[in-house]
Amino acid sequence: MRLLRVGATGRETPAVLDASGVLLDLRGVVNDIDATFFAENGPAAVREAVETGRLPELDPGLRIGPPVARPGKVVCVGLNYSDHAEETGAQRPDEPVVFLKAPYTVVGPHDEVLVPRGSVKTDWEVELAVVIGRTGRYLADHAAAVDCVAGYAISNDVSEREFQLERGGQWDKGKSCETFNPLGPWLVTADEIPDPQRLGLRLWVNGELRQNGSTANMIFPVAEVVRYLSQFMVLEPGDVINTGTPAGVALGLPDPKPYLRAGDVVEVEIDGLGRQRQEVGSA
Repeated sequence: MRLLRVGATGRETPAVLDASGVLLDLRGVVNDIDATFFAENGPAAVREAVETGRLPELDPGLRIGPPVARPGKVVCVGLNYSDHAEETGAQRPDEPVVFLKAPYTVVGPHDEVLVPRGSVKTDWEVELAVVIGRTGRYLADHAAAVDCVAGYAISNDVSEREFQLERGGQWDKGKSCETFNPLGPWLVTADEIPDPQRLGLRLWVNGELRQNGSTANMIFPVAEVVRYLSQFMVLEPGDVINTGTPAGVALGLPDPKPYLRAGDVVEVEIDGLGRQRQEVGSA
């Protein structure tokens, strides 16, 4: 299924795209696509409602919001593609590099991305996002980890590199600026993505292809990322995990590096998960 949320910011309606691409209203079935939705087996209720054919249609022109409402946490894995680690001059990590991103960074896939005040190095990162569907703690193996995955979405892990790398402390302050995590357009349920390690990822800036990679090149695959994280934190329904980015970020390009500026346009896509488009503005 392709689950999504449409409407004005903060007032989104839960929805689903049927097999023919018609946008259907889920308000009579679930309250929202959030932690409660996953904890109470909302996907099964949606499937049943779609099969009955009783859902009303929605205006396809509505704004698309993030497909998951109010994630409890956004957990990120850095340097998870060998080519990206190489382009940034970092060593291939022996264990996943983990940091957190503030949940309020999550915005819709076509919402404006704001360059923070004082920023000179705002960067892009196409990533496969994993959405957790059930509680995971101390998961024993990859099978248990996969069982916790509700589905997948596109994430643009926008980053301010000076804040992240040159201003001391942790990475978080270069990752948690407002609008720094466009998510969506859809949450595609796990049953429709049988192998998340065979997905192409691409990102364009102003029409120029900057990233063109494959999840096959992850150092730590999705199942290992989920299993590993569960040893250090409780993964809860509705949590989002950004699994890393391939080569092609501005940080890894020759000088003068083409960091994002107001007026730029970023487009992002992953096989089977749809496409994003963001215009860049100023905070």
